[in-house]
Amino acid sequence: MSETTAAGSSSADDALAAEAAYLRDTPVETILANHLFVLLQVAALRLAEEPPRLEAAQLVIDTVSAMLGAGGERLGEHAELYRQALAELQQAYVRAAARPR
Repeated sequence: MSETTAAGSSSADDALAAEAAYLRDTPVETILANHLFVLLQVAALRLAEEPPRLEAAQLVIDTVSAMLGAGGERLGEHAELYRQALAELQQAYVRAAARPR
């Protein structure tokens, strides 16, 4: 094995170990919050496209809704903020769907 491959493999192993440590040490509410935030951004970006990608946005909105329903108040102190952001996205979806194409 060449030094480059060995170094690359060691670097990849270090990255995997760091990721595993992050996942092990980070509260699950924080990990879910990060994912919810990214999903909300994805839906907003799909709705902002011209033309809006309604099916993609709807899938993300439905998924976030399911996550919020399943997690409820267990999602922590920001659960209401997530619900408000979802409601805003749902309203944006309705507006985007109503625009003539």
